[in-house]
Amino acid sequence: MTLLAMNKIKKYSLTEPKAGKPMSSEERERLIIEYAPLVKVIAGRLALKLPRHISQEDLVSSGIMGLLDAINKFDASKGVKLKSYAEFRIRGAMIDELRAMDWVPRAVRKSARMVEKAYMDVENREMRPASDEEVARELGMEMEEFHKLLEYVKGVSIINEYEFALRSHRSNAIDPGYVGPNVSETPLESLDKTEIRDVIAKGLDRLPQNERKIMSLYYYEELTMKEIGQIMGFTESRVSQLHTKAVMRLRGKLKGYFE
Repeated sequence: MTLLAMNKIKKYSLTEPKAGKPMSSEERERLIIEYAPLVKVIAGRLALKLPRHISQEDLVSSGIMGLLDAINKFDASKGVKLKSYAEFRIRGAMIDELRAMDWVPRAVRKSARMVEKAYMDVENREMRPASDEEVARELGMEMEEFHKLLEYVKGVSIINEYEFALRSHRSNAIDPGYVGPNVSETPLESLDKTEIRDVIAKGLDRLPQNERKIMSLYYYEELTMKEIGQIMGFTESRVSQLHTKAVMRLRGKLKGYFE
């Protein structure tokens, strides 16, 4: 199957409920059936980053619960598309399940925080993106050891909106898909959301070119690591390494914002 054909499959169109019209049980059931393949797509993308002992079926099961929650709570009058809201809730449910499993060992999380801090310290000091050599030197490591460390922490590099929401006293302010009932956004919450998006946007703009392109292809074009490698002429493992570095930089910037 060609890359173009695969992309067309990924970007299938989905029905959007009409605003101002209550959702019938028949329409709810139809949407569940229509959106179910989206759960498998998201589970497959997450599974690529996880250890093999993590069952993709467990992710699908939790994702279905997230889909049901999204459809039950969706309010088309809020101006948010169901597809965007469902993706957010499905992914959040899956990562909540992973957190409950505690699938990332404490030592891995500790190492990831160490890498994030090294990137943040070097970049704050130099006022530019840190090179591999500079971060390795900051950590007191040889390059080979540093690259092994990146491979070791790559599972922590899943960007999860909920993780950063938990750092805020006003978590709804940074839930881009939040359309819960009877919730109106205050000016302060709106400012929070704007500031955080600005931090992320600036962080993306300051990434090295290859890392910025990978983030765009992975999160916006929804390509797999393998497909990105074919486009950029890199191995899949090289794409994964660059993705991990990009996320470590961004996580450091977001943590700096919340702190």
